Amino acid sequence: MSGKNHDGSHMDRAGLARWLAGAAGLGAVGTIAGVTAARSMTRRAVIEDPYANEDFETLDGDRSYMVTTPDGVPLAVREVGPADAPVTVVFAHGFCLRMGAFHFQRMRLSDEWGPQVRMIFYDQRGHGRSGDAPPETYTIAQLGMDLETVLQVIAPRGPVVVVGHSMGGMTVLSHARQYPHHYGNRIVGAALISSAAEGVAKSPLGEILNNPALEAVRRAARSAPKLVQRGRNVGRSVIGPILRAASYADLNVSPSVVAFSERMMLDTPIPTLMEFLHALEVHDETAALPTLATIPTLVVCGDHDLVTPDEYSTKMADALPDSELVIVAKSGHLVLLSKPEPINDGLVRLVKRATPSRFAALSQRWRNRILRRD
Repeated sequence: MSGKNHDGSHMDRAGLARWLAGAAGLGAVGTIAGVTAARSMTRRAVIEDPYANEDFETLDGDRSYMVTTPDGVPLAVREVGPADAPVTVVFAHGFCLRMGAFHFQRMRLSDEWGPQVRMIFYDQRGHGRSGDAPPETYTIAQLGMDLETVLQVIAPRGPVVVVGHSMGGMTVLSHARQYPHHYGNRIVGAALISSAAEGVAKSPLGEILNNPALEAVRRAARSAPKLVQRGRNVGRSVIGPILRAASYADLNVSPSVVAFSERMMLDTPIPTLMEFLHALEVHDETAALPTLATIPTLVVCGDHDLVTPDEYSTKMADALPDSELVIVAKSGHLVLLSKPEPINDGLVRLVKRATPSRFAALSQRWRNRILRRD
């Protein structure tokens, strides 16, 4: 027997059987996901929400560009601050998110730095407003190459600080391994937030993800991606509750923040989710650490992170002599959203450490300008 997929490709008997097995696994998990979501909604209903009126889509109003990678994938880019600012900070977001995950950094740091720093945010391939790509390119190595493309097009000159959260931190590590000549020259600082130099297979999340239901979804996503995407609500029922549980450790986190992060997760295509999930499990960028050891670094993690536990961050910081390690109490994997202030303060310190003479002079000039206005 042979069949034809809705996307026009052919599926043999074995492929069809694999997809049906995946669909069965998805359905079985759906009921559990519904109960989890109901409990989550009940708990959040009684929490006071300081961000009830927050506009989490502020980045959409910033200057926008599209950067096309050498293999033809369009990457959505947003820019905040003067194009000729003396320092550029580039932000790479994490797995199953988009550039908006840096909302609180964009809001606080644009006020903190003013015209002294230009901030660049972009969506990783397969995420947010960026284009989809062949599944075989959903690797950490490719993300490092994508970061190089963004730097070449958007920030070809001047000192740069790179910031990565989760998979974005792995992107920074991958870039450092592949382009070490930039570090200590153009790239003067790096921040690794809730990240790891090696695969997360041995973390609590990695152990949870090692189950037949997820493997069935992964096989289905590869053999019939469009068919699986049309059933995306069922597909996400496998991974959704796990990601939500890993995201926040504090039950008092803002319901609006939780809803925003869940929207980002739900908007991520199933093939993107499943392929990068595998990439997180198997990646190894430890060879990048000696390169990062040549510049000031910031390493941050929540103390209840189930995706990249704080021992991963401690291990990286131990290998980086000019690093600052910040462990944020009562925080999960999305510490940049749940408790942004330690992240923001750390980034301010990092930029000052990475560009001491330049930043001190500019800071004084900026303060004098404000005093003259007053």
